[in-house]
Amino acid sequence: MTESSTDRRKRLAELTGDIDSAGSKNDLIEAIDAALGVSAPEGDPTTLEMLGKRYKDQADDATKLSERVAKVAAQGIPDVWVGDTSVLAADAVSAASRAAAEMSEAFTGGGKALLTFSDQLQAAQKKDGDGRAKLSEARGMLGGKDGFFDDLHEDDEEEALRLKARSLASVGVKLRHDAAVTADDAARDAARDLNKWAAEARTGKMDTDELTAVDRLMLADTSNVGGDPEYNEILSANDLERSGQAMEKLSPADRARMEKLLHDAKSPQEKAYLMKALAAGYSVDDVEAFGGKIHGKDPAWLQQHLAPVTTTYDPSMTGQEKQAFKGKLWDQDGETCVPSSTVTARAIVDPVYALELTGGPDGTDDDPEHFRERLTDEQLRLHEEGDGDNAGWWWDEHPSGMDKDGQEEISDKELSPHTGAGYEQQSMDGEDDRRNVLPDIEKSVAEGKPVPINIERYDEDGRHGHSMMIIGQEGDKLQIYNPWGVTTWVTEDQFISGDLSAAADDRYSAAHKGNVDTVYIQQN
Repeated sequence: MTESSTDRRKRLAELTGDIDSAGSKNDLIEAIDAALGVSAPEGDPTTLEMLGKRYKDQADDATKLSERVAKVAAQGIPDVWVGDTSVLAADAVSAASRAAAEMSEAFTGGGKALLTFSDQLQAAQKKDGDGRAKLSEARGMLGGKDGFFDDLHEDDEEEALRLKARSLASVGVKLRHDAAVTADDAARDAARDLNKWAAEARTGKMDTDELTAVDRLMLADTSNVGGDPEYNEILSANDLERSGQAMEKLSPADRARMEKLLHDAKSPQEKAYLMKALAAGYSVDDVEAFGGKIHGKDPAWLQQHLAPVTTTYDPSMTGQEKQAFKGKLWDQDGETCVPSSTVTARAIVDPVYALELTGGPDGTDDDPEHFRERLTDEQLRLHEEGDGDNAGWWWDEHPSGMDKDGQEEISDKELSPHTGAGYEQQSMDGEDDRRNVLPDIEKSVAEGKPVPINIERYDEDGRHGHSMMIIGQEGDKLQIYNPWGVTTWVTEDQFISGDLSAAADDRYSAAHKGNVDTVYIQQN
């Protein structure tokens, strides 16, 4: 079986200790042979460099296109309508300029990622070769293994030779380990960045001939009001792909109804939420009913009622950002962290469900107290659905947590139908496991698929667990929703170390053995 870069890193770390502690010639020979048996960092730096330069050339072309389109937009365009769904030409040209700029940024970012990977991989392969040479030299100094009786005694000359060989082998294996760390980190960084830039190529995700290029462009460009548009896009990459697939599968009659709903929408945000409902798996009848509830509502109303999370904190900022509806936090009631994080995650990907929570059955009952009651009811419904644990006597019985199987079950029932992917539980036994799963997490959230995670801590009463949800990614930062009603940006290094106290509180710090012990990755 092929070794992963993380496997090589872990194995060479173990062998570093084996070589340093080898107390006999035979033990040292076995450790050196094992270190030589670990494969070298894989990849072709020349090919990576060639691809990176090609991406950067494409970025230059996209920048020139963006500048030309921007000049057209600046000259002023008459208020004429284009596309099947009535898009203002001026808005379409502005969106085209932004899309070209984003394309340039994506090519630039992708090219930079590949060039950086090429340089780091080349350096890692050279260092690995140097380390392998020292290990081979040390192995040659030792000759063959001693027989059983020879191994029982070591004279001064033999000991001196073993120690000299061990010292050389120690340098060699450390060079190989350093090279493996460099290659592993570089591969993970490149995967993260390339996945992100691929998800940012948004317009092409909606692969359907049933909408014009202008319509697809505008839908991909639309964000909620409030906060940076980049962090508050209504349609995720996954939404765009699923809505395009859904349009292709509609009957001619349903397609005509869907196009009329989009044509009659009063704002780009209203159109985007109609498509998000279609992407979430609803029928045209359901989308039409949903459309009747949101028709004509202004963008601020749509954001407030249909987006549980609005990001105003830049990824460079620290601290926790509150997420609330009319002053009532999107938070858990009692020990319902698993169902509560799942309820909010579903509301993020399913606007029909979000409106049922914020506006009730007809979408008009947006009293904050009633919202809080409905939110609690849903948390309890999911608690029962996942066969959650309860505490107390029959007259004051209340939730007291949910096991991992229940969490996986409610994730599959409540999230998978609306994202198109099932969940698979993955236990985290340490930093290597968390480092290894990080590219999968970042790919999922970049596409718009929330990733449930569990953290744990210990005190005098034993183990305590808590469930949260990774909902965003930007550079080396992850955005985490905590069902205490807050979102936080944390670093990759914080996730790898297992210390997510920044997203919770100090009780989950390293001082209390804070740890990320489980993640749930979506499987297509």
